[in-house]
Amino acid sequence: MIDGQKNAERFPRRDFLMGITGAAVAGWVRPQASVASEGRKIRIGVVGGGFGTAFCWHEHPNCEVAAVSDLRADRRDRLVARFKCDTVYESLEKLILDKTLDAVAVFTPAPDHVRHCTAVMNTGKHVISAVPAAMTLEDCQTLIDTVKKTGMTYMMAETSYYRQESITARQWFKEGRFGNLFYTEAEYHHHTEPDNELNWYNGEKTWRYGYPPMLYPTHSLAFHVGVTGERLTEVMCLGQSRMNTGEYRDNVYKNAFCNAMALYKTSGGNAVRQTEFRYVAAEICERAQWYGDEMSFFMPTSTGFPGVVCRRGQKPELFEQPLHWQTDMLPEPLRHDSGHGGSHTFLTHEFISALVENRRPAVDVYEAVAYTAPGIVAHESCLKNGELLQIPDFGRSA
Repeated sequence: MIDGQKNAERFPRRDFLMGITGAAVAGWVRPQASVASEGRKIRIGVVGGGFGTAFCWHEHPNCEVAAVSDLRADRRDRLVARFKCDTVYESLEKLILDKTLDAVAVFTPAPDHVRHCTAVMNTGKHVISAVPAAMTLEDCQTLIDTVKKTGMTYMMAETSYYRQESITARQWFKEGRFGNLFYTEAEYHHHTEPDNELNWYNGEKTWRYGYPPMLYPTHSLAFHVGVTGERLTEVMCLGQSRMNTGEYRDNVYKNAFCNAMALYKTSGGNAVRQTEFRYVAAEICERAQWYGDEMSFFMPTSTGFPGVVCRRGQKPELFEQPLHWQTDMLPEPLRHDSGHGGSHTFLTHEFISALVENRRPAVDVYEAVAYTAPGIVAHESCLKNGELLQIPDFGRSA
């Protein structure tokens, strides 16, 4: 095992480490979403008693959980217990007929996201969706077209956008501290081996069984696109095949790849390296490293290496990440730790405040597609033995 403290001693400490105290943070980090007014309440329905219970709708001063739903009775019970909500529906299709709802949180299986989100918007309700936004380029366009047609708000609940390090990197990028941020390494390593409990329910395969790694790209790609605003324009990707292993021999996706490694060109002429590992003897992580010609920033690792900042011409510095969720970036009831690097409270607040303030959310439909579509094309590159492919540009919000 790597000793994190010993690794930390490899780097010199300074008396002033990039403004790491809470007081210093308040000075250089602008709130990403203002605290909404206390007048209006958004009535939200929550669908999906797995990941859907991880969010904090019931704690937001401008939100009321007015209905919950899941196909499974045990997960419906979890939603009722979590949100103290007595209005329960047996399916999303029944829940969206509830005319008292303003919005729906869709935390259903990935293959159902586009169908479910378009159904929600077509009934005149706003929607926040689990990742990924879609599984095909055609479905990416369908989401955009539905937002345009209905005028409803769509947001993707991408956790990496609001990880504490991402908030820091985004602010530093806006301030120009990186200089030219010419290269990002982004990683999402998550074991889903054949006997993993996520692959099975009551002896039946779930949607995760054999799911192509590059069709779940947003946790890694958000580290670059969500920080810089660039679009990814070209990709070449190599996949590792394990066709002799159960889930990669007989899955509904006809997918043989358990791991994939991609290299992208950005709209600014820069580069992104992305790894999506599902079967690997390595650290389990969601992390990034941002390389600039004036400054670089390295997230800590789960194996004990600390966060580090390197300035050109200077020795590396340890970086102790400020806890942005302790600041006025969030309303007081949400100022606590939450899942995926403290992101869940931020995602809760961003969606609700965007609706109250009648503005687009940070990860709107165009941003969601910009995190999703490159992985879809990367998977095609895997199937073509690493061929360089063009990524379509779906545009931006006006």
